[in-house]
Amino acid sequence: MIQIEKLRKVYRGRGREVTAVDGVDLTVAEGEVFGVLGRSGAGKSTLLRCVNLLERPDEGRVVVGGRDLLALRGGELRRARQGIGMIHQHFGLLASRTVAGNVAFPLEVMGVPRAERAGRVAELLDLVGLTEHAKAYPARISGGQKQRVGIARALAGRPKVLLSDEATSALDPETTASILELLRDLNRRLGLTILLITHEMEVVKRICDSAAVMREGRFTESGPVPALLARPGSELARGLFPLPPAEPRDGTTLVEVTFTGGATDEPFVSALARKYALDVNILGGAVETVGGERVGRLQLELPGDPAQNAAQLAFLRESGLAVEVRNPGRVDDPAQAGPVQEDAR
Repeated sequence: MIQIEKLRKVYRGRGREVTAVDGVDLTVAEGEVFGVLGRSGAGKSTLLRCVNLLERPDEGRVVVGGRDLLALRGGELRRARQGIGMIHQHFGLLASRTVAGNVAFPLEVMGVPRAERAGRVAELLDLVGLTEHAKAYPARISGGQKQRVGIARALAGRPKVLLSDEATSALDPETTASILELLRDLNRRLGLTILLITHEMEVVKRICDSAAVMREGRFTESGPVPALLARPGSELARGLFPLPPAEPRDGTTLVEVTFTGGATDEPFVSALARKYALDVNILGGAVETVGGERVGRLQLELPGDPAQNAAQLAFLRESGLAVEVRNPGRVDDPAQAGPVQEDAR
């Protein structure tokens, strides 16, 4: 549904250049929720704005729904953009218009007749749970309700793609959860493809099928969320499941284990201890639900160095677990792991 190739955007001014997006490749499958995660200044917003050409890239291709947007002009480009909805961090509502009036605005711009407009607005307000607030003005509704208006407005033209620019960062945790639940519901009910940017791990954890971590205009890792969580050295895994800082003691092996799906119900630690007569020390751990699937990480300390524990490490891997040895100098030491590229789809 969205295919970005070698995208590059450079801002120039006052005798200097800033490369906001530096040769990014991105594929978002139809019906997928894809999250781009990164700190402020990483290039996330510029990337998102290049998807609907609010920012025109200097290099690369932007293909949405099979159409190369950079090859379109005038009316063709406007029609293509109507298939791409966008919701914003600070809502962007018109203070002088009611809730219904804000949702109707893009329909007016598109020239939709009054009667058809009214029917579509009513349908959209029901979809986002704001029917009773149709005549209210933005100043009289909550932040979460304002964002629901923004979502309804973005859906007015029946887009197949929805872009979300930090849509929950101005909201409290409870409201954030309700907006994310709404986006996931719309994704499933309408078959929407959603590309969102965020700096919040909670957003990725709750609704993303795939994700990318962005830093200094580039992706450091990208792919389906379960695959990233299982990868040794994954930034995403470390962000979602922070474990206490620890260094391997002399004569021990420090291991971080990631487990998903059915493995979350298996007593693999006790099985390991029984099979090899080991005293296994659990240093930390967490189990969360990510994208509807249970995922967990444990930090274990095994007696003996990594070479002595080769059989035990193989046992864990054969149990379907992702195993990362944290002893310095190991091949699977995350300090030596390279970036993950976009998985083939």
